[in-house]
Amino acid sequence: MSDEEHQFESKADAGASKTYPQQAGTIRKGGHIVIKNRACKVVEVSTSKTGKHGHAKCHFVAIDIFNGKKLEDIVPSSHNCDVPHVSRTDYQLIDISEDGFVSLLTENGNTKDDLKLPTDDALLTQIKDGFAEGKDLVVSVMSAMGEEQICALKDIGPKCYSINATRAVSFKENLQQL
Repeated sequence: MSDEEHQFESKADAGASKTYPQQAGTIRKGGHIVIKNRACKVVEVSTSKTGKHGHAKCHFVAIDIFNGKKLEDIVPSSHNCDVPHVSRTDYQLIDISEDGFVSLLTENGNTKDDLKLPTDDALLTQIKDGFAEGKDLVVSVMSAMGEEQICALKDIGPKCYSINATRAVSFKENLQQL
């Protein structure tokens, strides 16, 4: 054995994959698929019959969940496709900075400051107007393949904060603690 110490630098995440394999023939409309390394929501699936010497083929038409672009792919129905792990998380909106980043309150009381305002004009207007009016807003953040984006908004009433143990806590949470 060697007396040397070995140090390993980890430049990856905890080993969780960003995608999982699924047979192309089992992917349906409304499901998710990876096309051209982009997480997409399937809007149309058509399956061709087997040819004289080939496989049945699935034709996928999908919309990128982050930029809204339409993508298409044709895959043999018996082959595996990558399907992204898509998650949706709700955060309470605390602040909007001048450079377009939002400050969000996580479940455990920490802040998340690495998300930009959405590019969708209607959603952007709703967030800015609601925040300016002093409403208590909850944003839904969709995550897939290392990307995150605000995708929805909920209004949970007028903003009413108190400082509790050095973190911002809404009035409703304070009532629940009593």
